[in-house]
Amino acid sequence: MSAVTNFFVMQISLIAVVLVLHTYIGLHIIRRGIIFSDLVLDQLAAFGVMLGIGWGIKYGTPLSYVLAMGATLIGCALLAVLRPRNKQIPQEAVIGILYGMALVASLLLADKMHEGGSSFSATMVGSMLWVSWPLVWVTMGVYAGLGLLHIFCRRPILRLTEDSKAWPRRAAWNFLFFVTQGIITILIVPVAGVLLAYGLLMIPAAIGAMFTRRWIPALLIGWGAGSVACVLGVIGSYKTDSPYGPTILLVMGLFFVLALVISTLLTRRKTVAHGVLPDIAMQAGPGGAR
Repeated sequence: MSAVTNFFVMQISLIAVVLVLHTYIGLHIIRRGIIFSDLVLDQLAAFGVMLGIGWGIKYGTPLSYVLAMGATLIGCALLAVLRPRNKQIPQEAVIGILYGMALVASLLLADKMHEGGSSFSATMVGSMLWVSWPLVWVTMGVYAGLGLLHIFCRRPILRLTEDSKAWPRRAAWNFLFFVTQGIITILIVPVAGVLLAYGLLMIPAAIGAMFTRRWIPALLIGWGAGSVACVLGVIGSYKTDSPYGPTILLVMGLFFVLALVISTLLTRRKTVAHGVLPDIAMQAGPGGAR
C-alpha cells in the first residue's frame, strides 16, 4: 500500500468510527434543544490542552488528554446540574455563557503563552495529519465501549431526551450522558479541532433529523450523508492542498444546505398535495360539480 493510500485509509477509517457515535449523540442533543452544549465541551477540552502546553506538556500526548478530560468533566457537571428556574432564561443562554467563558479563558491563556496564537489556532482547526493507526484503534475501542454503554442505558437516557422536565430528578443519568459526550470530545478535538469536532457531532445528525423523527432512519441518513461529505472533503483537501479540518467542515456545511433545500421542497410538495386533494374532494362532492 502506497503512503498516500495508507493516509487516505487512515483518515476515512477514523472518520467512519467517529460518525457512528457522534451522529447518535448529536440526535440526542438536537432533540434536547441544547445545540451548543458540545461547543462548550469542545472549547473546554481545547482549554485543557492549552493549559498543558503552557506547563510544557506536548500537544497530543497522554498527559495532554488527561488535562483535556479534567476540564471537560467540569463542563459535564455544569451542564448536568445547571438549569435556570426562571423560565425567561432558556438553557441555551446558560450554555452560551459557559462557552463564552471557556473561549475567553483560552484566549487569555494564549495571550500569556509564547506562540500562544498558533497554539490557539491548532486547538480550533486541529491537525488531521497527526492521525495514526494506533489512534484509530484506540478510538475504535473507546467508541465501542461507549456505544455498548448507550445500548445498555438507552431507556433512561432516551427518557431524559424526550422529557427535559425530568432532568433535575435524574441528574446522575444526565451527567453520564454528558460524560460520554465529553469522552468523544477529548478524543477528537486534538486531531480535528473544536470546529470540525462540533461539525461532526451536529451536521450529520441535523441532516438526519431534517427528514424524519424516527431514530434509526435518522441515524442511517446522518451516517450516509456524513460519510460521503467527509470522503469528498478529504479528497478535496488533498487535491487543493488545503487544511483538512476546515475543508471537511465546509463540504459538510454544503451538504447541510443541500439537505435543507431538499427538505424545504419536499415539505412544500406535501403542503400543495394536501391543499389540492381537499379542493378536489369538495368539487366532486354533492353540489360540487354541475
